[in-house]
Amino acid sequence: MRVIPLAILLLATAACNGAPVANQTAAADSGTDDLAAQKAKLAVIQMAPDTSFLTDEERRVVNLLIAASNVMSDIYRAQRDAEWRKTRAAIAGEGDALKLEMYDRYFGPWDDLAESRAFWGTGKMPDGAGFYPTDLTREAFDAYLAAHPAEKAALTSPYTVVVRDGDRLKAIPYSVAYKAELTRAADLLNQAAAITSNASLRKFLSLRAKAFLTDDYFESELAWMDLSDTPIEIAIGPYEVYTDRLHGQKTAFESFVTLKDPAESAALAKYKRYLRDMEANLPVEDRYKNFQRGFESPIAVAEQVHGGGDNVPGVQTIAFNLPNDERVREAKGAKKVILSNVLGAKYDRILAPMAPLVLVPDQARLVARKYMQLETLFHELSHSLGPGTIVVNGRKTTVSEALKDQASAIEEAKADVMGAWNILFMMDKGELPAAEKPQLFATYLAGTFRAMRFGIEEAHGRGAAMQYGYLKARGAFVWDEAARRYRVDNAKFETALRDLLRDMIVLQGNGDYAGVRAFMAKWAVLDDPAKAVIASMGTIPVDILPVYPEKV
Repeated sequence: MRVIPLAILLLATAACNGAPVANQTAAADSGTDDLAAQKAKLAVIQMAPDTSFLTDEERRVVNLLIAASNVMSDIYRAQRDAEWRKTRAAIAGEGDALKLEMYDRYFGPWDDLAESRAFWGTGKMPDGAGFYPTDLTREAFDAYLAAHPAEKAALTSPYTVVVRDGDRLKAIPYSVAYKAELTRAADLLNQAAAITSNASLRKFLSLRAKAFLTDDYFESELAWMDLSDTPIEIAIGPYEVYTDRLHGQKTAFESFVTLKDPAESAALAKYKRYLRDMEANLPVEDRYKNFQRGFESPIAVAEQVHGGGDNVPGVQTIAFNLPNDERVREAKGAKKVILSNVLGAKYDRILAPMAPLVLVPDQARLVARKYMQLETLFHELSHSLGPGTIVVNGRKTTVSEALKDQASAIEEAKADVMGAWNILFMMDKGELPAAEKPQLFATYLAGTFRAMRFGIEEAHGRGAAMQYGYLKARGAFVWDEAARRYRVDNAKFETALRDLLRDMIVLQGNGDYAGVRAFMAKWAVLDDPAKAVIASMGTIPVDILPVYPEKV
């Protein structure tokens, strides 16, 4: 899992200007005067990753992987475009030239991400994106599945597109729906596999090429976990389900081409040996703890060289934790990759300037890049902890399947809170200085506002808003009316984190869909102080717009 590529830039601008969430579409409809504002909210960063250490062989492999990443972008456009052909006609019928231009730009080359992102604010995107028929509602889909249980596995598969076939619904495998693109991507991966002399990379690339044509990703996911002795860290394929806001099951294609930093990776790798102890330390009954997952969990610190598909538009990812397949996690755990160049840019351009606007001066000075990186690492580690495969009403399922469209927001919030809880655990173990708790809490609260600026309808933003509401109600921080800033209460912050983590794990472990909906509705609400602080951040970028080389 990772930062979601579905942040809506116009929504974010509305939030920065104090506009309530209910007015998101209205803000989007304000026309061309908002377009310049959208670009102003992005800090354009010319990324120049260090590739000087690559051998000629490695350079050839990386360039082939960049080409394959661009194919992931082609598929990702198709995944969206399939449902939006009618939308384009509807926009054209409105006579709104800007909306139509944004629509066309989004489905054309991503030569100007700032403008393509603006389309997210049109309010026209169906929850099902390109995975389902345009007119299919969540309720209608659930009813169809209940009436046709034999078809459920295919229709809810992470690797199928759902279409209408008369009065029935039909599942089309990705390998069929995107055959031309996946055949091209498979060819590029096979070329790279033929060049590399690294056996583990060759095995992964060959198996992933095969998976593109068969929709069976299990063996290639296992091989990805075993990559070693190569600076090339490549994640490519259908991974995240954030785009599917109708049912939360369909995966979008994406790619991360990265180069590992061996020294930084080794410095953080020590924490993975505590994963089993972290599981045992969760503040819940043992029945909610998960010791069935593997605890190998490789950790890599890397620079991103190129991206593709779902990784390109929207909120820029600072780390990812893959694979999401529970079978692989139970066998081998999951790999955590921190994108150091992306994280560093976001800290310098966004989080550091935000701190004085969120916290009283003596605590604003405590916000630190060290704890942004540690919170990112432990967030990703925490995706591998807690409930995964569960039993609901006597049926074996997963948290994601049981919680459907509610799964992403609470999982991201759980990882935030559990990440901080596990950093506190590392302080108890002497791996980190306990005296730095104030830095942890200050960085955590400032980071919550960074996420909320993406809009509280986006999973990370919604999860952050829930954390804000819950923790504030527990006294973890208070609003200083005179300073117009927040002050953290360190003791209450730690207690509130524990209580919030317990509540979320129980909801996930019970597969309580209704309970999660009610929990999020209660707490994911911004009060006037929060809106005022967000409104004060108008000169700070909402996100970065990284520009990567097309060839190394």
